[in-house]
Amino acid sequence: MEGEYYKTKDSVAEYIRLAKDVNGAKLIEKLRKVLPGGLSVLELGSGPGSDWKILSQTYNVVGSDFSKEFLAHLAKTYPNDNFLALNAITLATEQRFNGIYSNKVLHHLTNEGLSKSIKRQAEVLHPDGIICHSFWKGEGSEQFKGMFVNYHYESDLRTFFEEKFEILSIDSYDEFETNDSLLLIGKKKKL
Repeated sequence: MEGEYYKTKDSVAEYIRLAKDVNGAKLIEKLRKVLPGGLSVLELGSGPGSDWKILSQTYNVVGSDFSKEFLAHLAKTYPNDNFLALNAITLATEQRFNGIYSNKVLHHLTNEGLSKSIKRQAEVLHPDGIICHSFWKGEGSEQFKGMFVNYHYESDLRTFFEEKFEILSIDSYDEFETNDSLLLIGKKKKL
C-alpha cells in the first residue's frame, strides 16, 4: 500500500517538516457544509495530525494511520486523544462513524485496494454517512520516494464510488499546481 517511506523515523520527520504549512482546512470547510458538527468522523491517514486537529474543532474525530511511526508521533503530540492503527483497505474496527475523511491518502491504494476500501467504508458508516476524500488528479500510477501513487480523474472516481455512494460533488482544486487535485464528497446509499 504505502511503500517504505512512512515506516522510518527519519522519513516521518522529513514529511512532518515538509508538510508543516500544509493542511486541509479548505477541504474540511466543504465537509462542514454537508456533515453537521458534533458527529463522529474517522480520519484515514492522520499523519502528523494537522487535519485531525482542525477536524477535532468540529467533530468527535478518531484519527488513524497505518504507519507505526506516525502513530507514535500522534500519541506523543496528542496524548489524551484516540488514534487507531488502521489499514485504509481493511478498516479493521468495530466502531461506526457518521463521516470518513482523508486528505491524499487513498491515492496510495491500487485500484483493487481502493474498491475494497470503498466497500469497507460503507460498512463502517452509519446510514446517510458522509465521505470526504482528496486525490491527486491525473492518470496512471508511479512510485514516488518509495510511495505508490495512483492518480485519478473525475470519471474514474465516479466509477469506483457510485455503487456504494451518492456522489454529492467532485471538484478540482489547486494544491501545488492549477487543478492538480480532486475532492470527492459522497453520501452512503440506502440499502
